[in-house]
Amino acid sequence: MRETASSVAVARPVPQNLRTGAGPMNQKKVLIVDDELSILVPLKFLLEKNNYQVDLAQSGKDALEKITQSKPDLVLLDIMLPDLDGYEIFQMIRENPDWDDIKVIYLSAKNRDVDIAKGLNLGVDAYVTKPFSNAELLEKIHSLVSSN
Repeated sequence: MRETASSVAVARPVPQNLRTGAGPMNQKKVLIVDDELSILVPLKFLLEKNNYQVDLAQSGKDALEKITQSKPDLVLLDIMLPDLDGYEIFQMIRENPDWDDIKVIYLSAKNRDVDIAKGLNLGVDAYVTKPFSNAELLEKIHSLVSSN
């Protein structure tokens, strides 16, 4: 596959000391929930390059189905989605005792202080605003899944 200048394949691999385990048995599962392919595809590429097992969802209902089918270690969750919003999805995750250990990072264009405070007050593990730094996002993901 040829990379174009518009793809976000500028993603540099994370240094070895920040990577997750080496084999498939050690891979951490990340579910990316966003309705924009321009976010999903490059993030999937970035995380797979850094040894994460990645699944994608483009709606809230799809996200809940995927979590039910194969529980991820971490969810990257957009707030503005076509059906359920990220706040509702997060609350559903936290209300299910089987999912309580799933780490959640809001990844959103909602970048006002009030939006960030709302997300953090709900108890989300981290809040990252778009546009974001690949390196910083990877560090947040790694630190959260390493503490599991």
